[in-house]
Amino acid sequence: MRRVTGLVALVMLAAPAHAQHDYRAAEADRRIMLDRLGIAATLPGADGFDPKAPNAANYDEARAGEPKLPEVLRMRDGRRVAGAAMWWRQRRPEIVALFDREVYGRVPAAAPAIRWRIDREERAEEAGIEVVRRWLTGVADNRAWPAAKAEIALRYTVPVGPRRAPLILSFGFPEGFRFPGPPRAPDPGPPYTEQLLRRGFGYAVLVANSVQADNGGGLGDGVIGISLRGRRRAPGDWGVLRAWAWGASRALDVLARDPRVDSKRVGIEGLSRYGKAALVAMAYDRRFAIGFIGSSGAGGAALYRRDFGERIGNLAASGEYHWFAGNFLRYAGLLSPDALPIDAHMLIALAAPRPIFIGAGTVQTGDGWVDPKGSFLAAAAASPVWPLLGRPGLDATAFPEVLTAVTAGNIGFRQHRGGHNNRDNWPVFIAFAAGHLSGKEH
Repeated sequence: MRRVTGLVALVMLAAPAHAQHDYRAAEADRRIMLDRLGIAATLPGADGFDPKAPNAANYDEARAGEPKLPEVLRMRDGRRVAGAAMWWRQRRPEIVALFDREVYGRVPAAAPAIRWRIDREERAEEAGIEVVRRWLTGVADNRAWPAAKAEIALRYTVPVGPRRAPLILSFGFPEGFRFPGPPRAPDPGPPYTEQLLRRGFGYAVLVANSVQADNGGGLGDGVIGISLRGRRRAPGDWGVLRAWAWGASRALDVLARDPRVDSKRVGIEGLSRYGKAALVAMAYDRRFAIGFIGSSGAGGAALYRRDFGERIGNLAASGEYHWFAGNFLRYAGLLSPDALPIDAHMLIALAAPRPIFIGAGTVQTGDGWVDPKGSFLAAAAASPVWPLLGRPGLDATAFPEVLTAVTAGNIGFRQHRGGHNNRDNWPVFIAFAAGHLSGKEH
């Protein structure tokens, strides 16, 4: 993402020499994959910084195009999906297999088992509510390949009460993490954690980088490294987004063991690259009851086939290629995005019939890189799956005005004016989630 990329650059400048070497290793690993695929070079990405560059990012709707999307309710052999049974037995598995092979990669049978330990537990008061806080570490079984390791960091807070609480699991950073630069002013209003507690929700934070480093030079470590056992990735092997989503599923495994947590009312949330991962988790793991997908852009909820903001060439470059399976690079090299047998609307559709909320900032406030309208169009194209399964989908056909919440159906959407964040959509999402998850305890 445009803003996140700048922040990552600052982190790299402040990083020790061995960390910078990882980025050189990432380009070397990427080159090996391209050679394996027979690709000499990938398409250039969009330049999000220089509007006069030949490949400047497009923010003009008139030039974005009207992509022709593969139909979500039509099988690859041309048959229409006739009903819910056909969706569950044929079309949904077909879409999952396409994303496995072409975009995110397959989770291997060699993915490690995770052994969870409780490092710390305390009772406290937060927002005037009695809570229990837990800090956990999930240790990946690396006996098959001791050269790699992963220790997954998870912390969560649940209100103390007579009933099990719903909970929102977020992808986030270690406690105390700060980007370089001057201290940031506190967010206006109560933090989202307090807002959740006051509505009866617990909250959890999973440190994505503790599952797998966000670096192509680190694929020999973490859960991917353990599963590879010393070899390089094959074109169909899982990328980092799939590993992060898999890590969220492992976090859900342990959260479900806590009798204070209602395991059937656990949602998943993320912003930017973590918004991509949250959508992947929601799509692949049907146990997640609801999703909050923020500013996820290309590789997440925004359509690949639209020329707006980030392009597929950016995703295939050395800073982001590792998020995906090697096969995905073909669509920025030998093939074009139009050749993809799937698009983002089909990833969103895998969440059906569960509720999902998609949000972003505006082009004018700096979130054009993630193409907010492209995410809305993807949600609209995914929407027919919900009524097929007996639930209302997206309750809008036209791109809504900024600050207009579209939340009457099971697909929610809203643009805020806060730029690249989820902060300004948390109150709307919490109301959306409370409405959908307020039924009796499961």
